[in-house]
Amino acid sequence: MAVGMNRRSILRSAAAAGMLATLGACATQLSRPGNIVSVASADDRFSALVAAVSAAGLVETLEGDGPFTVFAPTDAAFDALPAATVENLLRPENKDQLVSILTYHVVPGYYPARALALTRGPLTTAQGGTVFVDGTIGVRVDNAKVIVPDVAASNGVIHAIDRVLLP
Repeated sequence: MAVGMNRRSILRSAAAAGMLATLGACATQLSRPGNIVSVASADDRFSALVAAVSAAGLVETLEGDGPFTVFAPTDAAFDALPAATVENLLRPENKDQLVSILTYHVVPGYYPARALALTRGPLTTAQGGTVFVDGTIGVRVDNAKVIVPDVAASNGVIHAIDRVLLP
């Protein structure tokens, strides 16, 4: 009887170990962040940005392989713009201007906060312009402060900023 109990115990242990391994693999896949667009879409702080990215036709680009570093203005940053600015930018006739502004917030490459800390210098944006990063006291990009660094995405990183950058 002890042998039978041992076999059952061993089989149960092996089955439990197999289930734990399967659950661990599933949890790893489930915990992987989505791409820049899906991560921003799931975060209430970026609803204005997501609407602008959609209106500009940049969703597919920011869902691409990357890596991208996005300095993402929060809804509060968009709200701080002069009245009707966002509404005007979202009009179809202003799409080129909207694309220019949004791609000015995107830097090709992966720049987590630790790579920007204690450094100062320019980064070339997807728009073709240059933003100046100052990581000597926190992290600032042009006139904006990074208020939430390192929001992970599968194709890069998002840094929430407190102002909309203008090229």
